[in-house]
Amino acid sequence: MPETLILLHGFAGTGRMWDPVIDRLDGERYRALAPDIRGHGSAHARRPIDFQTCAQDIVDLVGDTATLCGYSMGGRIALHAALLAPQRFDRLVLVATTAGISDDVAQRAARAAQDEQLARFMETHSIDEFADRWSSQPLFAGTPPESAAFWRSTILDNHPTALATAMRGLGAGWMVPLWDRLGELTMPTTIVVGETDQRFRSFGERLQASLPDATTTVIPGVGHGIPRDTPREMAAILNGLDR
Repeated sequence: MPETLILLHGFAGTGRMWDPVIDRLDGERYRALAPDIRGHGSAHARRPIDFQTCAQDIVDLVGDTATLCGYSMGGRIALHAALLAPQRFDRLVLVATTAGISDDVAQRAARAAQDEQLARFMETHSIDEFADRWSSQPLFAGTPPESAAFWRSTILDNHPTALATAMRGLGAGWMVPLWDRLGELTMPTTIVVGETDQRFRSFGERLQASLPDATTTVIPGVGHGIPRDTPREMAAILNGLDR
């Protein structure tokens, strides 16, 4: 019987973001589920939107146990879900993510202010205008042209006002860091980072040092957009996980 693999998208994406990866997965090994997270896509109207509620949504998808893979914001939700019900997850895969921006309250407050500014922009602009602003961030520099159009199409699956609510509930600035709780997660964990994504490579190093049973894979020549920019490599990592 195939094992359940839950794939969590990043902010302003949808579960459809994982389609190029799912197409390359071993169908005999995995039954892949890629839900839309609250505030996104088909789940845009679901409320409330916060880490604990979204984590419970993920736990509720698990029949017995599952492998849980989260990208960026989805990785932060994956950590919350694993801490909520560690017995339900055989393995974690954390892709270009973090357990919190900083232990410094002032730095988090500054990021929360930036997130609020972006939320207000989303409330007063179209989804196309937001897509332009979101994709132009330095974090996403170097997105291959062949994946840029697909990425934009997943952003356009969203409603800007719903994304604003999701930003206020799931934004990195509002997240209480989980670094001091990572020792509770004893399941095998694979950390995946892009070679040119220096900020999240640093987060990945800290994740590996903080988790009891973690290894890191660096994908050459890619930045932050791993699932959409290098789906073949991402699928190979998932297919190659120890059973």
